[in-house]
Amino acid sequence: MRGARHRADVRIDVVSLFPALFPGPLTESIPGRALRRGIVELHSHDLREWGLGRHRSVDDYTYGGGPGMVLRPEPVAAALDALRGPDGFAILMDPGGELFTQARARDLAARPHLVIVCPRYEGVDDRIRRLVDLELSIGDYVLSGGELPALVVIDAVVRLLPGAIDAASTAEESFAAGLLEYPQYTRPPEFRGERVPEVLVGGDHAAVARWRHERAVERTRRSRPELLDRAHEAASPASEAGGGTRDGEPADRAVPPPLSSPARGRKRRSDDADRWDEGGATEP
Repeated sequence: MRGARHRADVRIDVVSLFPALFPGPLTESIPGRALRRGIVELHSHDLREWGLGRHRSVDDYTYGGGPGMVLRPEPVAAALDALRGPDGFAILMDPGGELFTQARARDLAARPHLVIVCPRYEGVDDRIRRLVDLELSIGDYVLSGGELPALVVIDAVVRLLPGAIDAASTAEESFAAGLLEYPQYTRPPEFRGERVPEVLVGGDHAAVARWRHERAVERTRRSRPELLDRAHEAASPASEAGGGTRDGEPADRAVPPPLSSPARGRKRRSDDADRWDEGGATEP
């Protein structure tokens, strides 16, 4: 029944020295609706709850000398012991971790319970890495801590949960088929001398699909050529086994069904279209 309370499909626990940063921007738009509808539960925890001594210490100087403080393993271990549970998948946000991708977002969206640890200071005691299931990075740069990267990961995961957003939106966006998304247009038909491509208003859905695929390949080759290399490598066994190709591109890059034109299609909620899906990176 609409509005009825039920157990969330996914629970996310975040461990941070700054728990007030959560949910933060996640209360707005798509993730905000998912939270309000009970699709996902988000809980933030202060790492100092598991700190040592009367001062709740969580860090110390590094052995061997060097600048900055390092997170001790005992508070993080205690937090994971308390929060993880039987289905928990523990993630450490870390500059040296696996680069976050849309494929990893889909993998995490299929898990019932995520526990995300957000480091601060100079880094973490290396023994903490053995306590988690995944080390995750969102780009090759450094931030003040793991909280902003965690927000990026949570947003990318939540919008993939059933009921969070129109399924067609996630099927056709960037990276869904190994390519950047094709160019999109809406009204007006002409703006400052530039017209919407004629193929998009001609009513030929097959032609629209071909145009979108070609533009997606072109855009990917220009801006992110490594994505094409990965897709070719991933598709090579299927190609050798007789998998079909079109225009020299792997068969598994099938073009999704074309969206309806604004004139004839169902009008979308404006906040369903406010996604930023062209990438993003960060490091604790």
